[in-house]
Amino acid sequence: MRITAVTCVKNEGPFLLEWIAFHRVIGVTDFLFYSNDCSDATDTLLDKLEEHGLVAHLPNPATNRNYQMQALKAARRHPLIKQADWVWVADVDEFLNIHVGDHTIPALIDACQNPKAISITFQFFASGGIETYEDKPVISQFLHSHNPDIWCSDTAIEVKSLVRGDFPLDYYGAHRPFHDDEKEKPAWADGSGRMVPAPFRRCANKRRIRAFPARGARQFATLNHYALRSLDSYLVKNDRGDVNREHRAFDDTYWRERNDAAYLDDSILRYLDALKVEMDRLKALPGVGDLHEEAVALHKAKRDGLLAQESYRDMQIQLRNASPYAANEAAIIKEIDAL
Repeated sequence: MRITAVTCVKNEGPFLLEWIAFHRVIGVTDFLFYSNDCSDATDTLLDKLEEHGLVAHLPNPATNRNYQMQALKAARRHPLIKQADWVWVADVDEFLNIHVGDHTIPALIDACQNPKAISITFQFFASGGIETYEDKPVISQFLHSHNPDIWCSDTAIEVKSLVRGDFPLDYYGAHRPFHDDEKEKPAWADGSGRMVPAPFRRCANKRRIRAFPARGARQFATLNHYALRSLDSYLVKNDRGDVNREHRAFDDTYWRERNDAAYLDDSILRYLDALKVEMDRLKALPGVGDLHEEAVALHKAKRDGLLAQESYRDMQIQLRNASPYAANEAAIIKEIDAL
């Protein structure tokens, strides 16, 4: 079975080998990367991995800031997508945690009875008080999340999707494939093998374009999303998305919404031993280990450079002291306390 993962990256150098190794362990056979504006050895590491025949790496074709959608549009013409039995569209901070069979993507497909698409629900993993970046597998460090069925005050949680090669595709979205539901209603499962809700399948409204109720949707698989990682890495991530932070107020909403550490879920550790073996194998390839170390050093140097700025030191303090509740949760608590 040919399974192609396609993703867009910018300054993810320290995390690339773990993500690639993990996905090789769960059955991904091919990787298509699009990168843009990298300054942390992401692009050079991907080029080296391409030399070893492990990935395909292309510059992002975007002509505006819509990097992901333009890359996904271009990806449809790439041989790795055309030849794939299944396509997995995901980001480098997302790990598909499969609970059935031998814990691989083929096992998930079998458990779902081979539908034309499978949409797996996010579970956002908190920073959990880890401040310092360490060159260790992300999946081994961050083991706490929100209640799986409720994120902040929402019971509908976003998904990412595996798409079979014969899906009646109009185009790939970042979270789900799009199609004409009046022409064909494809068999489309959630992470428990149930058919996804019809309003989601047909994009009935804005709320159902990329999310549906999470309750009971993770029996066969969970999508672990490490959107924060350590406080160090989150500062670097924030700079990547906004390079002109001086004299601007910082909004900690994103952090607070994803930093709920109420629930322990360490089930992904089932992969850790195999992951370490595969990471070591990749690092042993000529040039790969050295470029990984360069990416780690550049990540730390970026952190140090940011913390030399007063605005980023203030941001670090603000995040360290941020409320453990998202704004809508805090409002509910305030309302209850007022009763």
